[in-house]
Amino acid sequence: MRKSIAVYPGSFDPITLGHLDIIERGLEIFDRLIVAVARNTGKTPLFRIEERLDLARRALGADSRLEVDTFDGLLVNYVRGKGAHVILRGLRAVSDFEYEFQVAQTNHQLDRGIETLFLMTSIPYAFLSSSVVKEVASLHGPVDSFVPPVVREALKKKFFSGNLLHKDSDHDP
Repeated sequence: MRKSIAVYPGSFDPITLGHLDIIERGLEIFDRLIVAVARNTGKTPLFRIEERLDLARRALGADSRLEVDTFDGLLVNYVRGKGAHVILRGLRAVSDFEYEFQVAQTNHQLDRGIETLFLMTSIPYAFLSSSVVKEVASLHGPVDSFVPPVVREALKKKFFSGNLLHKDSDHDP
């Protein structure tokens, strides 16, 4: 029997609880899930690629069904090279759909053997993005309900070495 493999691509700058939600739910559907951290995102990332890979691996822990990897270039080439046939994407709102639909259609045109599966983000994370997390963290805001502890600590080091970024902080921004 062929194992089902999906690739969940993104910049993961940084990985959030919303990403973890999609990953956990993806593992309920697929035998194996590859979290593919985009090397060249067209954006200027806060975290270097090595940091993003490390944070994702530490946030996800050990699970033989998961792989954290990096890619550059056309996603469909990477997906095909990994023996996968599905790209997993999360949708937060209808506004995400138009862009994601265009990308999915383009990927399908490039390789008709690869499908995109969209999962709606769970309600608690419907507003959450890595950009929002970075903005809140940069302003000394609490990010505990947005990211795993390992990411919170990394944000603390990036922005305010020595300052606390959690709910018990008595620091006023």
